[in-house]
Amino acid sequence: MSTPQFTIRPLDPFADAQLLHGWVTHPKAAYWMMQDASLPDVEREYMAISAAEHHDAFIGEHEGRPVFLMERYDPAHVELVGLFDAQPGDVGMHFLVAPTDTPVHGFTRAVITAVMRTLFDDPATRRVIVEPDVRNTAVHRLNEAVGFEIVEKIAKPEKDAYLSVCTRESFDAAVGAAL
Repeated sequence: MSTPQFTIRPLDPFADAQLLHGWVTHPKAAYWMMQDASLPDVEREYMAISAAEHHDAFIGEHEGRPVFLMERYDPAHVELVGLFDAQPGDVGMHFLVAPTDTPVHGFTRAVITAVMRTLFDDPATRRVIVEPDVRNTAVHRLNEAVGFEIVEKIAKPEKDAYLSVCTRESFDAAVGAAL
C-alpha cells in the first residue's frame, strides 16, 4: 500500500518491536495506553495483532524512515463488539505518529489523510470508524479535518470514547477527492 508521500508496509512484530516500544511508551502517546509496557509486552501485543483474523498493523514510512503506526480492524469483531452496530464495509482504524523533537507543521494531518486514503483505496470500505478518548482534543480536531463526525459517546472498559464515523463521501468533501 502506498500514497504519494508515504509508503505503508505490514508491521513485523519482531523486527519493529524496539521501534514501536519507543513510540508507544513515549509521553506523547499517553492515549495509546501502553506507557508502562515492556519490550516483551509490545512484542506480544503486535504478535497477537499479526495473528488475528480481524486486525492488522502497519508501519508508515516517509522518505524510507518509519514515522507512524496504523492499525486496521473489523469493528464487528474487534474493539467495538457490543458497543456499535457495525455495517458491511465498516473498517476500524487507529494511528500513532512517531514522537519527534523537530515537529513539522501539518505532518500529522498528512499522516491521517494518507491513512484514510489507504483505507478508502479498498473499494469494499464504506466507512472508517474510530473511538478516540473523549479527552484527546487534538485527535478530535484531526478527525474532523478529514471528515469524521462524532456519533455518540461510548463507555469502553479502558476509556470513555467518542465513536466517530467517516464515509468515503465526507472524506472526499473534507480533503478533496483529487488530492
